[in-house]
Amino acid sequence: MLVEMVFSGLSALVIEGIEDTGGMLVVRASTRGGAVECPSCGTLTRTVHAFHERMPADVPVDGRRVLIRVRVRRMRCRSSGCARQTFREQVPGLLERYQRRTVRLTGQLHCVVRELAGRASARLLPVMGITAGRDTALRTLLGIALPERAVPSALGIDDFALRRSCSYATVLIDADTGTRIDVIPGRGTQTVADWLRTHPGVRIVCRDGSTAYAQAVREALPGAVQVADRWHLWHGLAETVVKEVAAHSACWAGATGLQDGPRARTTAQRWAQVHGLLGKGVGLLECSRRLGLGLNTVKRYARADAPERLQRVPQYRPTLVDPYREHLRTRRVEDPGVPVQQLLREIRELGYQGSANLLTRYLSQGRAEDDRAHLSPRRAARLLLSAPDKLTAGQQERLGQIALACPEITALHGLVGAFAALLKPVEANAAGLEQWIHAARTADLPHVHSFIRGIEQDRDAVVAALTTPRHNGRTEGVNTRTKMLKRQMYGRAGFTLLRHRILLA
Repeated sequence: MLVEMVFSGLSALVIEGIEDTGGMLVVRASTRGGAVECPSCGTLTRTVHAFHERMPADVPVDGRRVLIRVRVRRMRCRSSGCARQTFREQVPGLLERYQRRTVRLTGQLHCVVRELAGRASARLLPVMGITAGRDTALRTLLGIALPERAVPSALGIDDFALRRSCSYATVLIDADTGTRIDVIPGRGTQTVADWLRTHPGVRIVCRDGSTAYAQAVREALPGAVQVADRWHLWHGLAETVVKEVAAHSACWAGATGLQDGPRARTTAQRWAQVHGLLGKGVGLLECSRRLGLGLNTVKRYARADAPERLQRVPQYRPTLVDPYREHLRTRRVEDPGVPVQQLLREIRELGYQGSANLLTRYLSQGRAEDDRAHLSPRRAARLLLSAPDKLTAGQQERLGQIALACPEITALHGLVGAFAALLKPVEANAAGLEQWIHAARTADLPHVHSFIRGIEQDRDAVVAALTTPRHNGRTEGVNTRTKMLKRQMYGRAGFTLLRHRILLA
């Protein structure tokens, strides 16, 4: 009864005995008698020509390897017209032709190599009682047949780097279920358009803001609906808000102050030079040549109506001194001449564990005189972009000060909230987007105007993203897993193996 329970998967064989050789169990078995069908002509035959012994490995028992010594028959086909005279009988569901593992052991091996590929599988399998090297693991992995998947009606598409800045690939998935459909090398318009032409049936394409993919869909599937990804829309607006907030540092910096010193004086001089030439009718390109500055730099100076608009607040990283700022500020107000060493002793009694040089630099930068820590443009933009109910009371107070710093920042704050409301897809968002664009155009926000131009170039896809529940999030999730697969292989594997693992995931 115990043998039947442990080796129930071998019920297609007649078990004759079991030998314990220490580190391995050897099961002696034979095939059951009866007529066998010829694989060539299908004729049933009972004529035995000879006997052979096969020794396939089976699933481990008690952490030890299991080897089956099974005696199989070589049968003779009795049909005179059959090209095959003799053949070896097989055991369907247990043994396959030319295999040295049982079907169920191969299934376990497939599960491991799917997740770990070569080297990691070779390290784990011996612990499970299975012997296989890294080359065998890779060969087994590539031997797993890729599933045949129909082309979906809704397709998600995105690219990932095979080697950053050098080569890329494109992954295509079912946007509804997340099922991997295909992985193709390259990310160009022609590559994607060729794939779409050879795989008809796609009616909806979910993508990011890539112009290459947009053009490929227009060429190959002119009737398909393109849907932009809402996360990428919000990310694009966030980058725009950071630029606008940085451009208005002079308005919201307040008590933290602006940068001072040689850099600030150089900025003021260059601003005066650029605007002096522009006032004489000199073009932007000629200004760039005369001043030896880049064209984009000249454009940035030309957009600013005052040199202060180009300055930035000091960007200091958090330090160990920050928790004791209030104590330092109070002591320096009470006694402006208090020695630094005295302040160091006092805050060390309060728990300070930093160095004296760190405290000296902190005081020299004037950070102790501020009521609160310096706020960088990116952190200020984060307050504008965060949901109000996610902010603390102090952050909400700071947000109120930033939002009222100048009319431009006030308008920017309102535009951010209005655009965030559009990210919940409903039919009315099509009209809401039109109103938002009109309101954004009336504001004096050059970077937001650039963001609007990008929306207008992809207007239909943006409207589809804001009015339908479709998105490209599942494709981004596939790319995230792809990065893990690439790190597992450390760049040693080629595109064929990577594609195989992506499609089997």
